[in-house]
Amino acid sequence: MALANYVPLILVHTAGWDPGGWGGNWWIWRLVMFLFWIVFVAVVVWFVRRNWYHDPSGLNRARGILAERYARDEISAEEYRERLDNLR
Repeated sequence: MALANYVPLILVHTAGWDPGGWGGNWWIWRLVMFLFWIVFVAVVVWFVRRNWYHDPSGLNRARGILAERYARDEISAEEYRERLDNLR
């Protein structure tokens, strides 16, 4: 048999892998997979909340703009309450 037939086995063995299993570092791979799935689920939740949750009427956005204008003192308290009542 040629040495080329044993190269993959030598590389696997010297890299710390046991051809029959995970080797002595199995706990590292479990930790990596656990962290991967946590990050994956968090990214999916973030993506869904960002892209698929919309206020269909736009009322919350309108109320937010009105509150910002009131906070910047562009409108009076009376005008703020009047316009807020109109949004309801």
